[in-house]
Amino acid sequence: METAVIVFPGSNCDRDMAVALETVTGKQPHLVWHGDSELPSGLDVIAIPGGFSYGDYLRSGAMASRSNIIKPVMDAAQRGVRILGICNGFQILTEMGLLPGALMRNSNIHFVCKDAELDVINTDTIFTSGYSKDTPIVTPVAHHDGNFFADNDTLDRLENDGRVVFRYREDINGSSRNIAGIINEAGNVLGMMPHPERAIDEKHGGTDGLPLFESLLR
Repeated sequence: METAVIVFPGSNCDRDMAVALETVTGKQPHLVWHGDSELPSGLDVIAIPGGFSYGDYLRSGAMASRSNIIKPVMDAAQRGVRILGICNGFQILTEMGLLPGALMRNSNIHFVCKDAELDVINTDTIFTSGYSKDTPIVTPVAHHDGNFFADNDTLDRLENDGRVVFRYREDINGSSRNIAGIINEAGNVLGMMPHPERAIDEKHGGTDGLPLFESLLR
């Protein structure tokens, strides 16, 4: 399996993401600089990591969504390549238009950094087939702008189409309907605020993020 991690100025989870991908694939992922205009050939998975791309100036993810590498990522998504956006990566995916809604300032106006309990709402996706729907998972969250917002029609459509994949078990940041992660209509693009790449080793507190990356191998 060929994987890549997109690196922006201000990314700070790119190495964590690379380690997670290498752990499950046995191959080091390509690290692709945001200013590049081409992706490596034959990619199966493209990961957009967390961090503070461009210092979160203007709006989280807005400037990164205009980088040179974005058009090749958009083209890859349309071809069915699996795209995984975590935290800032989720923000970038919404700014790109690959996912609906927006990530706004947390409702309490504070940076949230803690372990969060999640329900896996849809286990019938290429990202979540390794999870049990009846078993909550714990993954870290670390964000200031993780408050997912969409209008009610969009939220109803996401719910009815099975595109809400992860949901917080408690109110973490004010997200509409406690939504923590969603997929696109085709099912090959996932955006989520929690950090599964930080939950793949018992030494770091747990491995509840590992099934997500293992699911990609299936």
